[in-house]
Amino acid sequence: MARIRLFIDHPLVAGQAVPLDSGQAHYLSGVMRLPPGAVIEVFNGQDGAWSARIADATKRGGSLEVLAQVAPQRDPPDLWLCFAPIKKARTDFIVEKAAEMGAARILPVQTDFTNSERIRQDRLQAHAVEAAEQCGGTFVPAVADLVSLSRLLDGWDASRRILWADEAMAGPAETLANLPRGPWAILIGPEGGFSDAERARLSGLPFVSRISLGPRILRADTAAVAALALWQAALGDWQ
Repeated sequence: MARIRLFIDHPLVAGQAVPLDSGQAHYLSGVMRLPPGAVIEVFNGQDGAWSARIADATKRGGSLEVLAQVAPQRDPPDLWLCFAPIKKARTDFIVEKAAEMGAARILPVQTDFTNSERIRQDRLQAHAVEAAEQCGGTFVPAVADLVSLSRLLDGWDASRRILWADEAMAGPAETLANLPRGPWAILIGPEGGFSDAERARLSGLPFVSRISLGPRILRADTAAVAALALWQAALGDWQ
């Protein structure tokens, strides 16, 4: 894997020149101090990973010359992560780890006890991009804007099952191998847990499966990582 990787929102074809925005150009020339002619790795989330030569890079922008594909496109399994935003740094952590661990889509959810009433969707999307750049992935999950849990469930496609990490079920961790394959979403609640009304609604939905994440009640950011790991090991692409 190349030491320097960049996500480029542009088609990648051998011999093509692709533009760098000012932030990317400054990172290459000002932060990493790479000269013109240096080779890095780029990806766009669709066409795999490619080697690319720096043609020019200044504080205002620059360009790359695409050389050759070095890895095929590898998309994650059809798994979404739905979570209630918490403190800023820990919300950033959840998004970063979800991107690293192979979530295909990330959906911040407003619940009755969610502490944060708003998010910066563009900032969280940038964190997902950075995580993909650093972990060697070729896919960047889309981060949706904040939506209420009620509205999310109102429009939910029942063919996508929900794995609800229910803190009330603290005990032996669940075995997920017997669950059906197909599209799934993991649902992680806020620090205060779900309200009685939310719990009643979730419990009554036929496409929702409750699971335990072990004998201790986990912080929301820890729970997200634990649930992603359990699902990926049983039903995802870690096998």
